[in-house]
Amino acid sequence: MTDNLIAVIGPGAIGGLVAAMLQQAGHDVVVVAREKTARQITEHGMDVQTDEFGTWHAPLAAATEVPHGARVVVAVKAEGVEDAARLLAGTAPVEVLSLLNGLDHLDVLRAELPGGRVVGATIAGETLRTGAGSFGPSLVRHRGTLLRVVVPDDAAQLGLVAALRDTPIEILTGGTEAEVLWKKLRFLAPLALLTSAWATGIGDALTRDPDLTAGLLAEVAAAATAEGVPTTGQDLHGILGSFPAPMRSSLQADIEAGHEGELDAIGGAVRRRAAAHGIPTPILDDVIKRISARVTEPPA
Repeated sequence: MTDNLIAVIGPGAIGGLVAAMLQQAGHDVVVVAREKTARQITEHGMDVQTDEFGTWHAPLAAATEVPHGARVVVAVKAEGVEDAARLLAGTAPVEVLSLLNGLDHLDVLRAELPGGRVVGATIAGETLRTGAGSFGPSLVRHRGTLLRVVVPDDAAQLGLVAALRDTPIEILTGGTEAEVLWKKLRFLAPLALLTSAWATGIGDALTRDPDLTAGLLAEVAAAATAEGVPTTGQDLHGILGSFPAPMRSSLQADIEAGHEGELDAIGGAVRRRAAAHGIPTPILDDVIKRISARVTEPPA
């Protein structure tokens, strides 16, 4: 362990890829996970396959607690935020970079680190992990060429950002923290909600009910605009329409597996911020309710 140790909480698809790339670039990295996952990684490491950046085995170190004084990347899913915050409590991290979707997770992390440097950023790329919990190394698979992290302008000089610049990940700055998060959330929310509501790819989901789509995009755009990212429903339709028609969302996979995943972290976050600005969201509310009902309905 060195004074420049980087701890990555959550060695899933995103966290595992980021940790492996940081280690490959020469940084001292430890992943932080539950005991079973930490043991698997300690014993077997992690395999990485990418279309653009090569294939390699990453012999990562793993732990169940965050080392004191580390630089920390948080890459858990929404349901793991409170556990991640508890892991950070009392560890005096030099800085924390969160790569989660949504908005509310930052309040949870900051509550455990009063006065600490906690920065919200976004990451984009098609990545999945398989083999978790089995014998041998788990596999992180990155498809395509897109792999991009966007950080707020005032975080450009963070040690973690400098370390990420040593990797193949594209690093961009994008204004304030709120602007960075909303520039992603404004299209991620309708992508996740529409594909989950209709259980289909985004191309079909956009056209399945044009009036519902237009209303949902208008409500999300109004919330984004009120939060400082001027957006129209037409803007969002253009962004979503540029995606490959079969594209699905991770929320859709969660719903089909029988749990709500990031429904509240994504859809609920937009609804809460809209309400704070006095923006009604009847269509958004209905879509969230419809998706939630799919989780509890009996199988056909």
